[in-house]
Amino acid sequence: VQLQASGGGLVQPGGSLRLSCAASGSIFSVERMAWFRQPPGNERELVATIFGAGYTNYADSVKGRFTISRDDAKNTVDLQMISLKPEDTAVYYCYAFIDRSAYWGKGTQVTVSS
Repeated sequence: VQLQASGGGLVQPGGSLRLSCAASGSIFSVERMAWFRQPPGNERELVATIFGAGYTNYADSVKGRFTISRDDAKNTVDLQMISLKPEDTAVYYCYAFIDRSAYWGKGTQVTVSS
C-alpha cells in the first residue's frame, strides 16, 4: 500500500489550499485516515482524522478552518484549508490505517507567507 499526497504550495495569509491523498495497492478496509503536520523545528502533530463512519475530529488550532473528507470508492482523503495563517506553515503528511497496518505518505510542504 502506498499513499500519495499532493496539493501543497505557497499561499498568502487568509488564502486557501486543498491537499489530497490517494491510497493505492491491495486494500481491503480503510479504517481511518488523517492528516498530520510538522512545523519547522517542531514535532509532528495531528491535524484532523476521519473515521469509517464519517466521524471527524480536529486539532483546536484548525477547527472551523480546515475540513477533512474522504472518498471510500477512491480511497482518498482531502484536507480543505481556508483562512490560512503563517503558523499553519508545515510539512503535511497523510496517514491511513488500512487492514490493521499504518501507512504514511511523503510530506507536502505548505507555506503561508506574504
